[in-house]
This record gives sequence, structure tokens and C-alpha cells, in this order.
Amino acid sequence: EVQLVESGGGLVQPGGSLRLSCAASGFPFSKSAMNWVRQAPGKGLEWVSTITNYGGSTRYADFVKGRFTISRDNAKNMLYLQMNSLVPEDTAVYYCVYLDQRGQGTQVTVSS
Repeated sequence: EVQLVESGGGLVQPGGSLRLSCAASGFPFSKSAMNWVRQAPGKGLEWVSTITNYGGSTRYADFVKGRFTISRDNAKNMLYLQMNSLVPEDTAVYYCVYLDQRGQGTQVTVSS
């Protein structure tokens, strides 16, 4: 059974930083590309970033380029999203995604 457990969200002021984590199990994590998506209040799911299986390639949505960094630790089955220079528009529930499955999400709120 695929399990994805996100953590690390919270309330942060504009310009602040957060590091999200996702603990993965139940599938061959090291062989799998992984994604972060988000859902802002009242909006649909929005792709944020993708990392290939061994981390050799990463992609980002234009609205997070230069601010967010996706990474992984295959030895620990962990996926990360370092978020810097946060703005109120980044407020959303963030999910890690494997194929079409995602965890319960972690809430990120950017507000002064």
C-alpha cells in the first residue's frame, strides 16, 4: 500500500521559509519520480515541482522558480521541498504525489 505523509507546514510571515517533508513507503521510491502539488483555498490542484528518481533532474512551475528547491533522500525514502521568499499567494495545502496518489497534505499559510 502506497503511503505518503507530508509534514513541515505552518504559519510563516511573507519573506520567510519553510521546509516540507514527505515520508514515502509501499512502492519503489528510489526508482520513482516524485512531485509536489498544491491546492489554494477555493482552487484546484496546481503542480509545483518534479524530481526524477535519482534526483538528476528537477523541474519547477514558473511561479516558484528561484524560490523553491525540491530534493530527495532515497536512503530514507524522503522527499523535501525547501520554500524560501514565501508570499501570501503560496498559501495552500501542499501534497507530495506518486503517480496519481497523494498524502493528506500539509497546510502552508503565509501571512503577516
